[in-house]
Amino acid sequence: MNFSERYLNARTDVIAELDKTLAAIKPEQIERLYNEIQKADQVFFVGVGRVMMALECICKRFAHLGIKAHCVGDITEPAITKNDLLIVGSGSGGSLFPLGIAKKARAAVDCKIVHIGSNANSEMKDIADFMVRIPVRTKFYLDDEIDSCQPMTTIFDQSLLLLGDIIAKMMIEEKNINMKDLWQYHANLE
Repeated sequence: MNFSERYLNARTDVIAELDKTLAAIKPEQIERLYNEIQKADQVFFVGVGRVMMALECICKRFAHLGIKAHCVGDITEPAITKNDLLIVGSGSGGSLFPLGIAKKARAAVDCKIVHIGSNANSEMKDIADFMVRIPVRTKFYLDDEIDSCQPMTTIFDQSLLLLGDIIAKMMIEEKNINMKDLWQYHANLE
């Protein structure tokens, strides 16, 4: 098999598993997340590694939509309040830093907390108000997880990023935002 054929096969596999994964997320969970984002004064994001990178992209996209969005740990991060939403990204639901931040937010201000992850039986279930489950392969290899041909938990990071972009698209459509108007929120010192 030549390189072009290998690339075509890999591309087809990845896109197919992303489609399968995004279709497996329960729409009622996404709707609840969507509504909480709309109600929140500010939206905060926390995760680690590639998950945090996906959340940073979502945070930036929400900022483009005029949402006050922040990543935990940024130098300009404001105080979180009870009127805000904390989005915790963690496939396993047991990553130390996101779990600790969720506990701190619950104890300090009792804001809304949503866990976007794969493992519904993690420690996060006792902290978060609700979960948006992306039912993909975790390091625990649970029976009901969607398997992946990609390394480790790549499918989770990718699905998380795409879910954020799908939600942003739905907001743009609902608010009838002119795409050209979004450029006013884009960085202009580049």
